[in-house]
Amino acid sequence: MKLGETVILDTFAEAFPIWVSRIIITADTIEWALAAAQEATGFATSKIFCPCEAGIEGIVHDTPDGRPGVSILISAEKKQMRSNVSDRISQCILPAPTASAFDGLPDAVDRFYTRMHYFGDGYEERCIIGGRNCWRIPVMEGEYIGEERYGTVKGIAGGNFLVMAEDRSTALVAAEAGVRAIDPLPDVITGFAGGIVGSGSKVGCRNYRFPMPASTNHAWCPTLRGTIPDSEVPEGVNSIYEVVINGIGETAVKTAMKAGIESAVGAGGILYIGASNFGGKLGPHRFRLHDLFSST
Repeated sequence: MKLGETVILDTFAEAFPIWVSRIIITADTIEWALAAAQEATGFATSKIFCPCEAGIEGIVHDTPDGRPGVSILISAEKKQMRSNVSDRISQCILPAPTASAFDGLPDAVDRFYTRMHYFGDGYEERCIIGGRNCWRIPVMEGEYIGEERYGTVKGIAGGNFLVMAEDRSTALVAAEAGVRAIDPLPDVITGFAGGIVGSGSKVGCRNYRFPMPASTNHAWCPTLRGTIPDSEVPEGVNSIYEVVINGIGETAVKTAMKAGIESAVGAGGILYIGASNFGGKLGPHRFRLHDLFSST
């Protein structure tokens, strides 16, 4: 099928189940809330080697303490969620000027404690902020105030699409447009730098005897077309970018994929849109590209 002049390949994105927690970061200004959010979502692009996957979800206008806010999503295995959330609040949010952290999933059934109040070394005090049980901890700038109990829910990681063009600049501009369309959407993140992947991975490796969890996705490397038997790169394509999406539920991921693809195609010059999948080795979720546009 085609979307405008762009061919949408008959393929699917393969994704896997994961757990998600949402942290609402507030500060005296939106700039400081964003600075804390950017720090708290660092080194969190892929579970291949990062301790978790994380990204900025968006601006929050109705926050527990009435200050400017930013929401972030942290994706990890359920048993690892407590340590990932605790580490990023304690090392990235608490030290940030004027920042506070609150639970963004107050209705979640599954919950855990971060035990942040121990940082107060006995000088901490309980308090109520916006109807929430919080801790007031003395720090050098004055006080850190925030929650220490957080919720976690089931989510999906690895929804994706591939943007293919004749040259790198055209592909990158289109991928950027796709990410801009996804950014305002709720319940999703694009956790890689700028939301875009320039070096996609496949599961495992083929050419070395020692084990590796992932290696270059050689089938989608344009420079290998014509030299390997299993290249999937169409003729005329010399650059490919991937946009990877994590979200809370299939609907959120599908909505983000469709919006991102439409905007990427709208940028012009895109020859094909595809998706990464690994024959079931990665996860059980399948997002077929043609199904995203079956009603349009």
